[in-house]
Amino acid sequence: MSKKKSYKIPLIIAAVLLVIIAAALYLLIAPVSNVPSWFIPAREAFYASAFYSDFENNFITDNRYMYIVKGLGVTFEVTFFAVLLGIVLGVIVALVRSSYDTQKEELRGFSKGILYFFYKLCGVYLTVIRGTPVVVQLMIIYFVIFASSNNKILVAVLAFGINSGAYVAEIIRGGIMSIDKGQFEAGRSLGFGYVRTMAFIIIPQAFKTVLPALANEFIVLIKETSVSGYVGLQELTKGGDIIRSRTYSAFMPLIAVAIIYLVIVMFFSWLVSLLERRLKNSER
Repeated sequence: MSKKKSYKIPLIIAAVLLVIIAAALYLLIAPVSNVPSWFIPAREAFYASAFYSDFENNFITDNRYMYIVKGLGVTFEVTFFAVLLGIVLGVIVALVRSSYDTQKEELRGFSKGILYFFYKLCGVYLTVIRGTPVVVQLMIIYFVIFASSNNKILVAVLAFGINSGAYVAEIIRGGIMSIDKGQFEAGRSLGFGYVRTMAFIIIPQAFKTVLPALANEFIVLIKETSVSGYVGLQELTKGGDIIRSRTYSAFMPLIAVAIIYLVIVMFFSWLVSLLERRLKNSER
């Protein structure tokens, strides 16, 4: 079986399942006049079941499903801006550390001292951020650094962005250091300085190498935002917990939250695998 056919089989199965689910939902919520007579007994049995009663109590009564919908929007908002901040911080830290590693033999005097200072500062940043739990960092930023602020989304973006930046920095630095030294020499032979060589030759190649790893960091960050409830931010997990506190039923809302996270992660994992295949094909 060819690779293309093996990739299409899961997509076909997923499409068939989606069609079946959509058809079942339509038969359950459509007017009775539009439902085939053979399905009406099954529909009546479903609405009389304890499962539907629990579902209605958790999601339909008082529009409680909106806690999930609003929480999902907050989760995506925090994740998106945290990823942007993490990439910016990661690129800066990676450039500082890789620049010192590759230029320390050539630099002299004041410029070497300045670069060494920022190199050590970035090392402290990586050690502290990667050595402490993200939930602790989140609470420190909210209850200590921004204790007078009520902007919980901003706090969450800063906390997760700073945390992600430490991991992104090592991913990008690894990509930069994986580029053959001959590429640096090629840039110099073309008359490029160190900055132009990094900008036009090294960074594009390194970014292509680390792009799948950066995408995986985005997936991890989506799940990490579930601890935002510690500072009272109503994201997806907190939305499910609010429903639980209203209905005193934990199974339905928490399982719904878990399924939503699972679907999101599976979707973005599929995109990452697709990206990796395209990158491999472009190298041939």
